Amino acid sequence: MSVIISWIIALLLLIGAFLSLVATFGVIRLPDIYTRNHAASKGATLGIMSILIGTFLYFYQEHGHFNSNLILAIVFIFVTAPVAGHLIARAAYNSGVGLSENSVRDDLKGKEEYEKQNSSI
Repeated sequence: MSVIISWIIALLLLIGAFLSLVATFGVIRLPDIYTRNHAASKGATLGIMSILIGTFLYFYQEHGHFNSNLILAIVFIFVTAPVAGHLIARAAYNSGVGLSENSVRDDLKGKEEYEKQNSSI
């Protein structure tokens, strides 16, 4: 059983490192703030959570230490990182930061006119 958990810990740490690396390349290579923000918030969040879960399992298996701080960090990152990414993207859009030329569509374009037309109903 100890060998299986060790392999799971190693797999979680490797997956976390890989996702963080992919998120880094996404931030460097993607064309606009919206896609960069998506790469940073989703990839890094999953990467950090995998690393923290692997760390928690390591300390619990090897030392018998239940670290509640790691559990709180996992929950905190799981809740706050996607919300922060969404708010950053929304603030960029509302301040007028343009989309990349390669973007296919803008779902929020015309939202203000639509809200003005339907507010009188």
